[in-house]
Amino acid sequence: MPAVIDSQGQNVRDEAVPEAFAGAGGGKANAMFRAVFRELSNRRAGTASTLRRDEVRGGGRKPWKQKGTGRARQGSIRSPQWRHGGVVFGPKPRTYIVSLNKKERKAALRAALSDRFASDCVTVLTTDGFDLTKTRDLAGLLFGSAKVAKRGARTLVVYAESEHEAVGKTLVRIGANLQRVAVTHTGALDIKDVLGYARIVLTTAALGHLANAFAVSREKAHA
Repeated sequence: MPAVIDSQGQNVRDEAVPEAFAGAGGGKANAMFRAVFRELSNRRAGTASTLRRDEVRGGGRKPWKQKGTGRARQGSIRSPQWRHGGVVFGPKPRTYIVSLNKKERKAALRAALSDRFASDCVTVLTTDGFDLTKTRDLAGLLFGSAKVAKRGARTLVVYAESEHEAVGKTLVRIGANLQRVAVTHTGALDIKDVLGYARIVLTTAALGHLANAFAVSREKAHA
């Protein structure tokens, strides 16, 4: 059960794990792998390029005659075995785009969140009376002090899209200078971030938004 804390870091209560994330991670390791692989692969530019022997400048003349020199026969100084020669099987511009259907991506994200809940890696932040205004305030809330924040666990803070004006802008601003903290909203949340951070802090609105979003998909899956 994730703990609910206020902006002062005090434990208010314990929150029950939403039904959508209760035991939904079992047997989804392969789906989570494919989802993470897709996100990392799709970030690749695919612009690496080398020159083949027919693209390297020069080498039109045979360096020496075929026989009589005692040396190995050579046809061009731009063959792969020569310095500045062409590259064999080198990379060429290509696309690394990997497709994965929306249903499987959503199932993988739900499984990742379920794993975080099961591992007690999720904390809920209530925004009632939210009064954080400085970076040191957020560092104190998440790590106890700004000094500990420099070596503390990597933390992902997630707020709901509807909180952007009220809470989101403040969290983004005061979290920008904390190297081990990232701030995002529910619309930009991806499985790579969920699995890549040791701790996740959800605002109460973000928790409700995610629970509702995945509860709908779960009902459709059993329909």
